[in-house]
Amino acid sequence: MLKQLYIRNFTLIDELNIQFHPGFSVITGETGAGKSIILGAIGLLLGQRADTKSIKSGQDKCVVEAHFDLSKYGMQGFFTDNDLDYDDTDCIIRREINVNGKSRGFINDQPASVALMRELGEHLIDIHSQHQNLLLNKEDFQLNIVDILAKDEDVKLKYQQAYNDYKAAVEQLENLKKEIERNQQNEDFLRFQLKELEDANLAAGEQEELETLTQMLSHAEEIKSALYTTGNLMSQEDGGTVNQLKEASTLLHGIEEVYPEISELKQRLESCYIELKDIAQDIERQVDHIDFDPQQLDTANQRLDMIYTLEKKYHATTIEELMELTADLRQRISKIDHSEEDLQQQEKRVEQLKAVCQKEAEQLSGMRASASKVVEQELLEKLIPLGIAKARINIQLQEKPLSSDGKDKISFLFSANTTTPMQPISQVASGGEIARVMLSLKAMISGAVKLPTIIFDEIDTGVSGRAAEMMGQIMYEMGQSNRQVISITHLPQIAARGTTHYKVSKEETDIGTVSNMTILNTEERITEIAQMVSGSNISEAAISNAKDLLNIK
Repeated sequence: MLKQLYIRNFTLIDELNIQFHPGFSVITGETGAGKSIILGAIGLLLGQRADTKSIKSGQDKCVVEAHFDLSKYGMQGFFTDNDLDYDDTDCIIRREINVNGKSRGFINDQPASVALMRELGEHLIDIHSQHQNLLLNKEDFQLNIVDILAKDEDVKLKYQQAYNDYKAAVEQLENLKKEIERNQQNEDFLRFQLKELEDANLAAGEQEELETLTQMLSHAEEIKSALYTTGNLMSQEDGGTVNQLKEASTLLHGIEEVYPEISELKQRLESCYIELKDIAQDIERQVDHIDFDPQQLDTANQRLDMIYTLEKKYHATTIEELMELTADLRQRISKIDHSEEDLQQQEKRVEQLKAVCQKEAEQLSGMRASASKVVEQELLEKLIPLGIAKARINIQLQEKPLSSDGKDKISFLFSANTTTPMQPISQVASGGEIARVMLSLKAMISGAVKLPTIIFDEIDTGVSGRAAEMMGQIMYEMGQSNRQVISITHLPQIAARGTTHYKVSKEETDIGTVSNMTILNTEERITEIAQMVSGSNISEAAISNAKDLLNIK
């Protein structure tokens, strides 16, 4: 519920801070006084587009802030999901627009995107304007009305999941057909590529091993010479490193008994001798192992040339990538060989999912059909006191191909009397009749949808007399069940039904035109409603009429 609205430097408003109350409230005022400005400010809080033209002339920025009481609407989940602070008795939404075009939004003093403000706003306020009456002509709006009153949300979600699965399978089938066609067109080429790669008999790590082998064979003489010289330096009888270490170790061993401190050094020297002796022996074995083999080098180079050619041809950088390509080609050839079987399996899957989807659609359609009869009856009951006593309504459901919202094509057929054939409501209903139908529908769905605040913006266009009184009564009743209903109206019959009455006015000041909004007391309400009845020259009859409307003796 909207508790408080604060506006500063917004179009014609310098500063406005007004309290709102539960139940049914009305806002009146002359045309151009600024009622639309109030709605525009609220619209900013609901995520509507910001425009620097909205900033009052001569000011740097405008601010709109609203306080809401959410204690009866169970909305903590929204705040938790979006990491927002939650205070159920005072939820604060603020929007600021600067002259440089920058707009900032806040929810409970935490920065919030316009999209998040819009999402929250959809749970807080429903603004119904004259333009929304045109929604009654749209099939998706009509279907949504029936769905809300059918309370079929769970069934609809199950259907939509089944439909999404079905459509995904259809897309997979189409992709499979294209892939099969593409593969069949390239079948000979794919088989040639696979044969070429399989004939190569590639092995993981082979390229690196061959590159190492060719590197060694290309420098075999150089390597063998270096190893041979090194071995001689270490193992020759006269002056070799190994023999010198052996001799040094023997010398230290000879003094170990008389000089015990040398024991550790002698052991270390012996360890070095053993290690170097092993190294010398390994080098000798390496010398015997290294031989220049021109035929082996030529074979390795040929193998590498083949690998390099394949890598270049198939845009690969490693032999592993060639092996992955080989596996992919095998899979594609396998798909070609089993394409008919794969196609039949996918077609069967599509049919199975379509059957599931059709079953869920039947259940959804059944709930809509049942709800449609209830909607027809309740709508007629509400239209009778609104001055359309002879109205006839038929909600027609016809089958259509499966789509995201089911298999039902809906049409609201309407006739305002018993003699005119029923036709789609957009073709035969007048503006006033559509307004009354829309109000009746809003009254019906307001009980099914938890919306704290509903604002009607001159929904009463084209309505007068007794019908206007009944429209006021319907809105009054809507405001009695933990809801707040606000109506911007030009009709005294509706204004008189409000439990709280606000007046928007404008005045000329030294700095230009300024709009104001105030709460009227009983005497002020009498005067305002009398003026709505008779115009600026208020007569005694108008005063009496206003008191009658207000039920004041």
